[in-house]
Amino acid sequence: MKPCIYADHAATTKLNMHAFEAMKPYLLEQYGNPSQPYSLGRRAHQALEEARAAIAACIGADPDEVVFTGGGTESDNWAIKGSALAMPSPGTILTTRTEHHAVLASCRELEALGWAVTALPPDGDGTLSLDTLEAALSPAVRLVSVMTANNELGTIQPISALCEVAHRQGTVFHTDAVAAVGHIPVDVTAWGVDLLSASAHKFGGPKGVGFLYIRKGTPLSPYLVGGAQEAGRRAGTEQVAGAVGMAVALRERCVSMAVDAGHLKGLEAQILAVLHQAGVDFRLNGGDYRIPGLLNLSFRNEDGERLLHRLDLQGIYVSTGAACDSRRTRISPVLEAIGLEEIYSRGTIRLSLGPDNTAEEAVCIAEALVGLLTE
Repeated sequence: MKPCIYADHAATTKLNMHAFEAMKPYLLEQYGNPSQPYSLGRRAHQALEEARAAIAACIGADPDEVVFTGGGTESDNWAIKGSALAMPSPGTILTTRTEHHAVLASCRELEALGWAVTALPPDGDGTLSLDTLEAALSPAVRLVSVMTANNELGTIQPISALCEVAHRQGTVFHTDAVAAVGHIPVDVTAWGVDLLSASAHKFGGPKGVGFLYIRKGTPLSPYLVGGAQEAGRRAGTEQVAGAVGMAVALRERCVSMAVDAGHLKGLEAQILAVLHQAGVDFRLNGGDYRIPGLLNLSFRNEDGERLLHRLDLQGIYVSTGAACDSRRTRISPVLEAIGLEEIYSRGTIRLSLGPDNTAEEAVCIAEALVGLLTE
């Protein structure tokens, strides 16, 4: 019987069982609308506020700085467009060439409204240098958006330092932390960011719910209007069960984060050792400072799509890049941005391991790859 090895946790994760159990009462019993004043609604409202406080504690925020959203894409759209709409006139937005499409597409929409957008180049590891950001800043720059960790490469940016550079120019700073929250320590106060996006299903929470951190005093227009929910910042009845599940999942991830990171780095080392021992010609992209468990591997003269489908036939699930862009066949813009040679970039797959993956599974993945690359 073929194995079933899931190695695409950067695309989505299995729902945490404790999160699932915590959600059930708010789907089946305590299903009241949290905006209603009667007891059934009050109990839902209390659960919502407890979830908000738990999430805030995990990221170093105050509870009233956390607003629930429909996920990372909504949070990114709101941070970018809401910031622009809150400003008196169009200016310039600085971002990077390796951002998620939710950020880049939002920036493109604002160009039609008179905003200028500059996507800054990263270095060969995918990192934005402080000098590159500082050289691009000017009085016209109103917003800087740099993701905390890249969803394809795993590269972790020096967010605190980048934010300090942006703030010296008086610029609002947003970070898309969808790939980072629940995987590395996040402290919005220490980092100094004004806006931070996150999505529950990336760390064991349910799909369809996320949050946006909004630092007190940050100008931001509502993204959804029509009701006074979320202190008038985001209209629409909140997804109470989803918020509860997100809080439970995030809290558990934060407690186990250090142990999980050690385990995942061990699995990475096993996979790389097998590939090296077999003499495989490949590149490990993203540098040394990456999300634990995420390996972006480019094999010389190979086809990433072929590897994905052949591994699938063996019961091993990997990705060729961002899940939201899985239908494209051209080389990833992220790989183009870091200057990876086409002879390698076409043969790229992404392995993203989770805490439940085992050493045996890591070896199985690596040996399956070696078999495909040497057949």
